[in-house]
Amino acid sequence: MLAKDDLQQRWWNLEARLLERFNKKPDLETILFLIGVQEFGAIKENFTKEQKQDLMHIAVCTLLSQSGYYELESVDEDGWPHFKQLKPMPDMSMPEQENFLRDHILHYFEQTGF
Repeated sequence: MLAKDDLQQRWWNLEARLLERFNKKPDLETILFLIGVQEFGAIKENFTKEQKQDLMHIAVCTLLSQSGYYELESVDEDGWPHFKQLKPMPDMSMPEQENFLRDHILHYFEQTGF
């Protein structure tokens, strides 16, 4: 229980820092989008709906590569990274999946010095 409480407190701290930075509290999808844009490396004024989904996919693959689930396979001619899945994800309930992803997001932001 303590570890979950620590995760929740660290998550609230991250949300507070992002709120301060962007003047809006981001949800999980928005945070994934931000990570995807960061990893893609190109900021455009408008992304298509499909590109937004691709950016969130990039974020998830990048995050889970920290634990050996994915690895960067290549970057195409347009600069889009492509990942290869190395091992299957463990079976988890939706709340467990969300906490798993949140923990990886927190680690990502710690690694990037945010």
